Amino acid sequence: MSTGLAVFDTTVQETNEWLRAIEQRLRPCERQQAYAALRAVLHVLRDRLPTDAVLGLSAQVPMLMRGLLLEGWRPASGPSSVRDPQRFMEAVADLLPPAFPREPNAVLEAVLAVLCQRVNEDEARKLIEHMPIPLRGFWPAHLRD
Repeated sequence: MSTGLAVFDTTVQETNEWLRAIEQRLRPCERQQAYAALRAVLHVLRDRLPTDAVLGLSAQVPMLMRGLLLEGWRPASGPSSVRDPQRFMEAVADLLPPAFPREPNAVLEAVLAVLCQRVNEDEARKLIEHMPIPLRGFWPAHLRD
């Protein structure tokens, strides 16, 4: 499907590449489920990050995903105070559809791994540094050091 506008076609293609990568990591996950996983993790992550980190991340993702990331965001509220990994996973689980085929920790790890593969490594490291130490365990080990 072509929109006739290269910028739109490109962002749809790039977003689909992210979704395919998430599907691969979350088998038996389908495209709609990969989207739900991506959306849930991006929103929980976004709500835990300071404003400058959210804006830095938004500049690194495809335009279509930027809208997804910023959808419903209330920056004036400031970052959430969640520091506990269990509460962080529960926040993701609350945004996933009922009977999602994978556990929230697997969803977090898969989406964050794809994110780290697709954004600039320096940006990924900055995001990790903004997270409380207990929440850094969800991120790829090679970037946490």
